[in-house]
Amino acid sequence: MKYDEDVKKRLKRVEGQIRGVLRMMEEEQNCKDVVSQLSAVRNAADKAIAYIVAVNLEQCIVEEKEAGRDTSKMVRQAVELLVKSR
Repeated sequence: MKYDEDVKKRLKRVEGQIRGVLRMMEEEQNCKDVVSQLSAVRNAADKAIAYIVAVNLEQCIVEEKEAGRDTSKMVRQAVELLVKSR
C-alpha cells in the first residue's frame, strides 16, 4: 500500500505531540495535563489507524470487485483490524 502525504502529516503531528508530552514530563508538569495530552495522542493515532484501514479497504474492494470476487471477507477483516487496534 502506498501511504499518502495526509497520513504522514497526521503521524508527524503525533510525533510532535509525543515530544511535547516528554517535555512536560521533564518539566514535571501536572499529572492531569500529561494524561490529557497522552489522550490527545491516542486519539490522533486512532484516527490515523482508521484512515489507513479505510483507504486500504477502499483500494482492496475496488480490486476485488474488478476481479469479480466477494468483498464481504475484506470488510470483516478491516473491522477486526480496527477492533484489535483498540
